Amino acid sequence: MTAPPADDRLPVVIIACKVMETLLAHLVPPGLAREIRYLDYGLHRVPAKLTWSVQEAIDAVEEPSLIVLGYGLCGNGLNGIQAGQHTLLIPRVDDCIAILLGSRRRYVEEFEREPGTYYLSKGWLESGSHPLKEYQEYAEKYGPEDAEWLMDTQYQHYERLVLVTHNEEDLETYRPQAEEVAAFCRRWGMRYEEIVGSDAYVRRLVEVAAALDRADDAFVVVPPGGVIRQDQFI
Repeated sequence: MTAPPADDRLPVVIIACKVMETLLAHLVPPGLAREIRYLDYGLHRVPAKLTWSVQEAIDAVEEPSLIVLGYGLCGNGLNGIQAGQHTLLIPRVDDCIAILLGSRRRYVEEFEREPGTYYLSKGWLESGSHPLKEYQEYAEKYGPEDAEWLMDTQYQHYERLVLVTHNEEDLETYRPQAEEVAAFCRRWGMRYEEIVGSDAYVRRLVEVAAALDRADDAFVVVPPGGVIRQDQFI
């Protein structure tokens, strides 16, 4: 896509999922962003709540700004969000996994190689968004037998469980939780793997935030008055 001309007068505001906090803390140069706000990991579990929370954060920015959203489409959680007086910059990805892997291309390569993959990340583990936690919640609500049936219908076709982190330190920290989930998922024959991703996508996001005219097809740019739409991410 062709981005609109950069406006050097626009202050930069970053609104991002907390899963990106460590990456952005290292990569955003001093003085680039007037404000950085991180929203809770768990919002993506309820897309409507994610929509409301991100919209509220955007609307709270009083001065017309370039607002960088550290999210993907996230289960359609960003669909319908209005730019208002601002310009929005968003990675053109479905969720944070492509961001953690370093590019949408690498995500597609992984999908083509192993389409039956369920991904875990730091944020998803901390927010309890994974099959083991889901089973526990179902069992408490419906009983073990119905919980197992519900889980089977959702996960029996997955073949691989992958923990994706952006550095070795997080891999070591979150491996025990991921292995616990992996042990549960072996009932469906899932094998467990780990991938240390790349900060390349976030580096590129920061570069484009500093010079919007450098945006390419890896990003969605929504002008003032525009709306984020699902078809922009296809």
